[in-house]
Amino acid sequence: MRLGIVGLGASGRAAAEVATTLGAVVAGYDASAAAVEAAAADLPGATLAHVADPAALAAAVLDGGPDVVVVSPGVPSHAPLYGAAAAAGVPVWSEVELAWRVRAPRADGTHAPWLTLTGTNGKTTTVGMLSAMLQAGGLTAPAVGNVGEPIVRVAAAGGVDALAVELSSFQLHSTHSVAPLASACLNIAADHLDWHGGWEGYWTDKARVFARTELACVYSTADRQTRRMVEEAEVAEGCRAIGFRLGSPAVGEVGLVEDVLVDRAFVAERRTHAAELGTLADLAQLAPREGGDVPPHVIANALAAAALARAAGVEPGAVRGALRSFRPDHHRIELVGTVGGVAWVNDSKATNAHAARASLAALPDGTAVWIAGGLAKGATFDELVAEVAVKLRAVVLIGKDRAPLRDALARHAPQVPRFEVEAGDDGEVMRQAVVAASRLARPGDTVMMAPASASMDQFVSYAHRGEAFTRAVAELEG
Repeated sequence: MRLGIVGLGASGRAAAEVATTLGAVVAGYDASAAAVEAAAADLPGATLAHVADPAALAAAVLDGGPDVVVVSPGVPSHAPLYGAAAAAGVPVWSEVELAWRVRAPRADGTHAPWLTLTGTNGKTTTVGMLSAMLQAGGLTAPAVGNVGEPIVRVAAAGGVDALAVELSSFQLHSTHSVAPLASACLNIAADHLDWHGGWEGYWTDKARVFARTELACVYSTADRQTRRMVEEAEVAEGCRAIGFRLGSPAVGEVGLVEDVLVDRAFVAERRTHAAELGTLADLAQLAPREGGDVPPHVIANALAAAALARAAGVEPGAVRGALRSFRPDHHRIELVGTVGGVAWVNDSKATNAHAARASLAALPDGTAVWIAGGLAKGATFDELVAEVAVKLRAVVLIGKDRAPLRDALARHAPQVPRFEVEAGDDGEVMRQAVVAASRLARPGDTVMMAPASASMDQFVSYAHRGEAFTRAVAELEG
């Protein structure tokens, strides 16, 4: 087989390595000369090329005569490559699709089941919870996909009992045959619309997570769009729709009764009984400040993860044990310090309005000093600011694209004090933002760095931005 690999980042290199090991002839392409140079050492048997122009890239890939083209998430849905490949009759796969095709069989000849999830926000936290629950239940089940080790490498190596798979809309766009044991969409809100060519393209790609699901499709009862996805999905016969809600669950759902997480979906007598999966006290370490309330979206993530784990046969006790011990990934509602009674929270992964809203909504009214801004990606923030204005004591704006947030604040929160950081250097901008926030905050407040914007205007990534914030807080403590 001849494979054209487009994009030589971590997932592209892993796809090329696995394909070469299996005897495929590999040609790799990237718009970055540095990426091609870096990949050369890892892929001595592949033909590599730097092609920057999208149209020229499509022509170069197809001139190589591939049987399949594997694309990285960096190739947008409107790129010339997709149309050219379709016209030539050449399938386009994601790295996830390749992983599904090459997964190693277990000793009995079967394959480890996949539990897949997507959503605009909360994916990484939820897939981490899911992996922890599966492992607490005695399974070897790493979190893969949009996190951790490239999934194609893990799937090809085998030696796992199950995979907890986080899927982005980019990955789902070119994923065609994955048939998960259970799947979930946590939520959906406008994001990456430029990549998908609009809302309908984004919604359609997110909905692909449910296709061919064998046992359970997990959706949010509070988000009618995720329910619609399940209703329209082509799934295996007998597959069930399982809702999760922040309230008393109906039959066939998981939910919250007072402070108890309960399951009425995977118990034998679900019409009359429920299984206790944990309590809010088991999630206390995920509150934005010690002794604070657990944010509603964190509870929703835990319920979605629990539903997927229960579909895989994990017992309630293992679910509860995993919740008690779980710690979130860095840069997502991460308490990085408390100075003078003020909590400092790094939520750099809140790169859109939906994520920032969820984090700010969990705070008491009038106690949030919000550090926000970055690369707006064409987004507007009127709805976000109108909803969170009551939470705000003050706002510190960063980023080169501050106007959309500034204008929304002027319209919907004119009474809230605002400070703008003019610095352009990545380290200096965050130091100035933290100093400004410290002057605006009072004891009992929370400084929430939840930018609602992408980071690439002043930082390499959201992680780089979060690390700069954490360092600046440490300097403040010193």
